[in-house]
Order: sequence, then structure tokens, then C-alpha cells
Amino acid sequence: MPSRRTPPSRATVARARAGAAPSRGAPRPDRQQAILLAAEKLFAKSGYHGVTIRQIAEEAGVPLALVGYYYGPKHELFHAIFAHWNQTIEERLQALDAASSDPRDPDTLTRIIEAFVGPVIRLRSSPEGHYYAQLVGRELAYNSQEADRVLRDFFDPMAHRFIDALHTVLPHATRADVAWGYQFALGALLHHLVDDRVARLSLDVNRPGDPAAGDRLVRFIVGGLRAALPAPPLSPRPPTPSTTRRQR
Repeated sequence: MPSRRTPPSRATVARARAGAAPSRGAPRPDRQQAILLAAEKLFAKSGYHGVTIRQIAEEAGVPLALVGYYYGPKHELFHAIFAHWNQTIEERLQALDAASSDPRDPDTLTRIIEAFVGPVIRLRSSPEGHYYAQLVGRELAYNSQEADRVLRDFFDPMAHRFIDALHTVLPHATRADVAWGYQFALGALLHHLVDDRVARLSLDVNRPGDPAAGDRLVRFIVGGLRAALPAPPLSPRPPTPSTTRRQR
């Protein structure tokens, strides 16, 4: 029996999504990779509980037993998809580190939200990341045991980093209030990832998942945070004794 292999690289997955033909004499396509791609696609389309291991095997074109051999039960396969794409979280955190260097700069809040939104929008519009972005938007919004594990393992640490950065540029608000702001921003982003209705509502002018809408989404979130967590008005300075004498 062959030993278990590590998950396929992102470059390998990207080539598979692009439909690159194998060179003459090359081995047959990586079946472990095919399983991961099939699961990602089906989970994104039908949801975790709407997909069976047999359907994943059929989509991947592999024997049913191989799914369990490479990934174990279904919840482990679900988790493996997010482990494979963890680099996208690192990309967002690197952008956050670059954006939040000067909390006194009035543009820092915008740059933080660009770091939060931008990589995901680009992923959604790319051939290799299309289904994964939809999977994030569809499944992680629901309170399920599988989603909670993924959130705790991959997304909660990132969320705390963003909340801390937002609190630095919104110091007049409590961290608890900033956490609400983060959740509202996340809701707007997740909806953009999965929504198709905007085409109908715009009378077929807008395209679902259009990356050009990313700038609008950033402005919407920044404006919402500033409106929901406004800085308190500056109190007028009390008059000095000399000013009081002149007024008399």
C-alpha cells in the first residue's frame, strides 16, 4: 500500500484547474489532488451536508475507498481544503502588517480594510480560487460543527489580528465595539462572495463577484465603521482667566 502523501501544492492545483494537459509519458493525474478539487467544487455548490463521499469520488473519477484513504472522513476532507488555502490568510495578514504601520495616518483605516477585502476579491475572480471563495462565503456563515472548527483553526487568529489593528485606529471605541464592526464588515464581504442576485436587481448591469466592486465595498465598510464608531466631539476648552476679564 502506498504511503499517504502531503496535499498537492497550489501550483499543481492551479495547473489542474486551467486544464493543462500532461506531457507525453507523464504519470496519470494526481488522484489526491483530484479529490481535493472535487470536494471543494461540490461543497461550494451544494454545501457540506448536501454532498456525499460517493459524489466526491465520482466527481474526482477515483474509487470510493481512495477518498477515505487520503483524507479520512468527510469532515477531515472539509478541513483539508482550508488547510490547503491557508496561504491566502497569510497574504491578508502580510497586507495588514504593511497597512497598519501608522495609526495616526487618516488613510490607515482604508488600507486595513483593503488588506481585509482585496485578496479575497481577487481570489473570487480567479479561476483557481473561484470555488474556494464561494465555499468560504457559503459554509462559514453557518453555525455547524465543521465550520466552527475551521473558523477556530484558521480564521479566528486572523480576525483577532484585524480587530486589534482596527482598535488601534479607532481607539475611542472599546475593543468589544470594534469586534461588532469586524463582524459587520465580514458579513458584507461574505455576501459579496456568494451573491448572484445583484445582476437581477441591477437589470443585468452588474456582474456577480465583479472585482471592480471591491473599491466600493472598501468604501462602504470604511464609511460604516466611521459612522458606527464615531470619535466623540471635542469638548470646548474652558475660558482662561484673561479671556474672562476681557469679556467683562
